[in-house]
Amino acid sequence: MAMQIVGRERRKLRIRKRLSGSTERPRMSVFRTAKHIYAQVIDDVTGKTVAHASTLSKDLRGTLSDDNKSDAAKKVGALIAKICKSKGIDKVVFDRNGYLYHGRVSALAQAAREAGLEF
Repeated sequence: MAMQIVGRERRKLRIRKRLSGSTERPRMSVFRTAKHIYAQVIDDVTGKTVAHASTLSKDLRGTLSDDNKSDAAKKVGALIAKICKSKGIDKVVFDRNGYLYHGRVSALAQAAREAGLEF
């Protein structure tokens, strides 16, 4: 019996059909839970994660106590951009991972753009 894929998973698969990261322009994937948000930069050619950041990162852990979730997402976006810049990555392909480009996902993307990443 085939399992039916619905909701976010279906959108995710539809987006990923057309989206792929290369060595020159890796894919920045966003994942969120009720409490946390995660971002990772992936080179799909080699299958390796180049950089990652989240609200659980050591660099951010102590600074998020009184922030709301959108402010925390902005800090994660700025951190992932800083890490990418230090590794020589200026351009990425943004993968919203089936989430609507709204709220925390949008805040993370805008902060990454303001910190110097192009997408």
